Amino acid sequence: MPCVTGRAVLLGALLLAALLLAALLLAPAAGAAPAAEAWPRWEVHDPASTRRVDHAPWARWLGAHVITDSPDGIHRVAYGRVSPADRAALEAYVRDLVAVPVDGLNRDEQLAYWINLYNALTVQVVLAHYPVESIRDIDISPGWFADGPWDARLLTVAGERLSLNDIEHRILRPLWRDPRIHYAVNCASLGCPNLQSVPYDAQRIDAQLDAAARAFVNHPRGVRFADGELVVSSIYAWFQADFGGTAQGVIRHLLAFAEPTLAERLRRHAGGFDDAYDWRLNEAAAH
Repeated sequence: MPCVTGRAVLLGALLLAALLLAALLLAPAAGAAPAAEAWPRWEVHDPASTRRVDHAPWARWLGAHVITDSPDGIHRVAYGRVSPADRAALEAYVRDLVAVPVDGLNRDEQLAYWINLYNALTVQVVLAHYPVESIRDIDISPGWFADGPWDARLLTVAGERLSLNDIEHRILRPLWRDPRIHYAVNCASLGCPNLQSVPYDAQRIDAQLDAAARAFVNHPRGVRFADGELVVSSIYAWFQADFGGTAQGVIRHLLAFAEPTLAERLRRHAGGFDDAYDWRLNEAAAH
């Protein structure tokens, strides 16, 4: 009997090891980007709609908590100084957005809606688990190898349970097919494009997206040359398909927003690029 028991334990251990190995092999590689696969349910919109979504509460929250004067040019959030009342105000804003009949909005209003919802929800998730060193430490996504909060279904919009990844990769990226969206959605990290101190507004969203793109491309965490090598944000590697599909496609995209000195260096650059990203929390220093 002990021999049989020993064999059973060994077989169980081998089976568990095989399952773990399979899970590792099937899991997405670190830093791999989800594909942009449209969720057709969210294609519905009303081109004739003049309805405006009220983002004033988000404007007040951002104005009070986003620090824009850091010497390195990276916007930071004063998570540690958010009062219970301010948390409640953020939660109320997200609840109000969830209640909006989004299907009845025009496309620009929907774009601003989804970007602002994504960013407000990201801040809300960080606050719910604060203090953390990185948003990747908030492992609330389903699955054994969960990394971060992005696959957790966090809210319900128009009867559909949605995650942050759903908003970005099943709604924003595939429906608008605009690479500038990457400069607007913020993942609460120092390496990410800035969380702006004002909401995205349907009436001027094109100019806002252009401004966000210029700010990131011309900041060292977006694009820089180090020892003669081109180093770009890992966003351009993870989502290369959105930026032309090749290294040269990425460079052509960068040239559309680069300031003259950087643009000249990019034009002379004939090779590929390295990439880097800083996942540390975009947290303002406590005072």
